[in-house]
Amino acid sequence: MLNVEKARLDKVYSNTSIIPIIQALGCGIGDDFDITKLRYGKIIIMADADVDGSHIRILLLTFFFRHMRPLIENGHIYLAQPPLFKVHKGKNVRYAFSDEEKNMYVKELGEVGVNAERYKGLGEMDPEQLWDTTMNPETRTLLQVSINDAIACDEAFSVLMGDMVEPRRDFIRENAKYVENLDI
Repeated sequence: MLNVEKARLDKVYSNTSIIPIIQALGCGIGDDFDITKLRYGKIIIMADADVDGSHIRILLLTFFFRHMRPLIENGHIYLAQPPLFKVHKGKNVRYAFSDEEKNMYVKELGEVGVNAERYKGLGEMDPEQLWDTTMNPETRTLLQVSINDAIACDEAFSVLMGDMVEPRRDFIRENAKYVENLDI
């Protein structure tokens, strides 16, 4: 996926990862954007629950924010929340979305004989697991993306996704102390 924050428009419009998204949505991009031509009510970003998946989500959100912002402003962009862990003992299965939830399920199932598997990606789930945890409208968790402060979002995308290294380094130094779940 292209980092559109650093790319020229001709690179954005010709990117092989972005073209299918633009075509599928049907509403154009930039000056040609027309939300009335949108083919879907929900655009769901589904990526792995690890840091690589987070990076892909951010790249896609940067694209939508910079080139199709009305999709966010009108509530069409969602983030799927796949589980990080499968915790099971015999036929008792729980899906955990955090380390804390995993630990709770391990205790709940009795600790002895409990297996906790960390998913490295969506591809590690069998189709039924992926459906039950991430795709089934009855059981999935979606987070709707919104813009509470457009100016702050604009600044954050510029600093964190732009080509200026020093502001990004300063941001990381100032905010590293707040990191709670670092997945390396």
